[in-house]
Amino acid sequence: MEIIDIIGWAGSVLLVWSLLQSRLLRLRALNLVGCLVLIGFNAAVGVWPMVGLNVVLAVINVWYLWRMLATRHDDNVYQVVEVRADDAFLLHVLRNNHDDIKRFNPGFGTETLTRPGAAAFLVVNADEVAGVVVFHTAGDGVAQVDLDYVIERYRDLTPGEFVFRRSGYFTDRGCLAVLTPPGMRAPYYDRLGFERSGDSYRLELN
Repeated sequence: MEIIDIIGWAGSVLLVWSLLQSRLLRLRALNLVGCLVLIGFNAAVGVWPMVGLNVVLAVINVWYLWRMLATRHDDNVYQVVEVRADDAFLLHVLRNNHDDIKRFNPGFGTETLTRPGAAAFLVVNADEVAGVVVFHTAGDGVAQVDLDYVIERYRDLTPGEFVFRRSGYFTDRGCLAVLTPPGMRAPYYDRLGFERSGDSYRLELN
């Protein structure tokens, strides 16, 4: 097999692999790389209709990537929708993502929804759920988060930054600090200004 054939197969594999990604940003980035490889391959072998197709796909990917990156810190992208702790749709989201929630939040159980002072909200992008936060007040103005979960497709798009640093949700309710779930796997809080506090992270709210 010649090197040009290997390049062509590699581009095709990248395109297929990109379509298997759940994260939107990663999908677009891999798809763009695959398109660029196939543009070079098809130009080298003189298959110009495929060059044109991949140029168009590359432009589409660049546009979506630019839009995602340009709006990932935009306060207007996400909204907080408060729901009751026993809300049927909230319970549906928790059931639908049960295995993934347990993967990152092994200590969370739905029994936390019944404790006194339990509250919950959905983080939404337009009419699509991007994440779920469940918490309760732990005294001294501390909001103890029991669940901080982001749907996989949104994990590269910083909804957590909006929730904890920009939405004003907790400060509007008189909270002075936020304490994250203990033992949460793959935490991202150090990027948001949280400080390690035992097995959790703590953010003092201004």
